Amino acid sequence: MNKREFLKYSSYLIGGTFIGGNTALSIPSFAEMTGRKKQNGKIVLKYNPYTLQLKHTFTLATSSRTTTPVVLTVIEYDGIRGYGEASMPPYLGESQESVMKFLSLLNLSQFSDPFLLVDILEYVENVMPGNYAAKASVDIALHDLIGKLVMEPFYRLFGLNPAKAPLTSFTIGLDSPEIIRQKVAEAEPYKILKVKLGRDNDREMVEVIRSITDKPLCVDVNQGWKDRGMALEMAGWLKEKGVVFLEQPMPGEMKDDIAWLTERSPLPVIGDEAIRNVKDIMENKDVYSGINIKLMKCGGLNAAMKMINVARAMGLKVMIGCMTETSCAVTAAAQLSPLADWCDLDGNLLIANDPFDGLKIVDGRVTLPERSGIGARYMYY
Repeated sequence: MNKREFLKYSSYLIGGTFIGGNTALSIPSFAEMTGRKKQNGKIVLKYNPYTLQLKHTFTLATSSRTTTPVVLTVIEYDGIRGYGEASMPPYLGESQESVMKFLSLLNLSQFSDPFLLVDILEYVENVMPGNYAAKASVDIALHDLIGKLVMEPFYRLFGLNPAKAPLTSFTIGLDSPEIIRQKVAEAEPYKILKVKLGRDNDREMVEVIRSITDKPLCVDVNQGWKDRGMALEMAGWLKEKGVVFLEQPMPGEMKDDIAWLTERSPLPVIGDEAIRNVKDIMENKDVYSGINIKLMKCGGLNAAMKMINVARAMGLKVMIGCMTETSCAVTAAAQLSPLADWCDLDGNLLIANDPFDGLKIVDGRVTLPERSGIGARYMYY
């Protein structure tokens, strides 16, 4: 059995059951695997809802949650499976129901060649506006499939050097001092911590962390501040506390105030919720110092690469981030990490029921697996 045959047959062992329409995909027998015929050049999409259980209550400036709904996707061609994921935190406005409705409208079987990535993704984009997490789930699965078909990690197909992947931060959500100390202890392997702020105990949060570690910090306010004078005062104080940058300090619609802050802040100001796609970059070109790119916001790897190119052309810093996601989507995003100034790729580490194995964090740095496709392996046999 050659390498490609082994990959083809072993991919069937990476099972579970995924649904799509009225069909189901289940683990075949060994005889079915070894005697399986090609699918007449058709691309087959399957999908299934899944709920992520968070290790700790995840509290931001505007909300708290203990779970995150996702939809897992599979795109199969010639017996090879590519995996994808849509993760739906509340502010994106998507749900498992909306994602599965969108996916049910797709007819990928009309395409006979998964390498026609531009054509396929253009079709997916035009089916319905928005639905970026749903579109990301298709994009990720297609990239995974293509990489597996040519038996190469996708970072190599992008022409990227994995050794250039930066450190990744570990997120410390808003919580009581006792739980904050516990979270900081759990984050011992990480060289930089991302602190959620935006409520009335911001200084206390930072002081508690500073009482037990001197690691560099980055701060994410999740649009929690409303006064630019206070934001500038906090930026100065946070600079003294060893903070590296300030992420989405005020609501995105407060463009003039954020631009005022960016011009005066001793810290770079990074746009997150306000920056979902290339259009948003263009409309906020003088507002932020940099942008946080997430696959669920923009629609996948193809869109993320376009955002990186536009941001660099405009002299902006680039951060690659994630939502609370499985190792499937996080490892997909990590394929682009060598192009980033900063990474925040810890969403898979915040959940208790990750069905995938993917990127590893070694000495605080993103380390990409040497596997074909996006590098994530489905673990349920």
